Amino acid sequence: MKGVYVFFADGFEETEALTTVDMLLRGGVDVKTVSIYDHSSVRSAHKIHIMTELDFNEFLDTVQLDGTTDKDFMVFPGGIPGATNLADNRMLMDLMVKHYQDGGSVAAICASPSVVLSHLPDIQGKKMTCYDGFEPAMQEKGAIYSKDGVVTDGRIITGRGAGHTVAFGLAIVAHIMGQPTADAVAKSIML
Repeated sequence: MKGVYVFFADGFEETEALTTVDMLLRGGVDVKTVSIYDHSSVRSAHKIHIMTELDFNEFLDTVQLDGTTDKDFMVFPGGIPGATNLADNRMLMDLMVKHYQDGGSVAAICASPSVVLSHLPDIQGKKMTCYDGFEPAMQEKGAIYSKDGVVTDGRIITGRGAGHTVAFGLAIVAHIMGQPTADAVAKSIML
């Protein structure tokens, strides 16, 4: 799937979703926000309503499935029940598997590395992190759990939780645009 998309479901964690989008935009990434519903209004874990750029039907109607590269990303914020709502969308999970198998990259933070990315059939031996207590599902699929704040292993980027969201977003920027761009963004926000 061509492009960079951040997927929103009711119960998403605000910092993990919006700060990631912010880092991508600051890095010059053409990123789109997508609701997993047939409407663009999504409610966060703390009951904040936001509007995404695309609802799920608009996403399906416009997404290009051919020509996927490792610079194309599907990004999954955490939050409960946000992560489980993402994982419960069968079509989204099927698209994620196809996207990854076609050479695309995935990124997930907090509960989503475990709840969402454990749907990937081939995370055996991949180093990943997630929110404390969610690691068993990843480990059962053969992932190597790390307590690092952000972990990049090939085409999988994972973040431990909201406190690591800036670094998570910058890791995605570095993968897409290069480390110098990520460093420039970090400097611009006084890191």
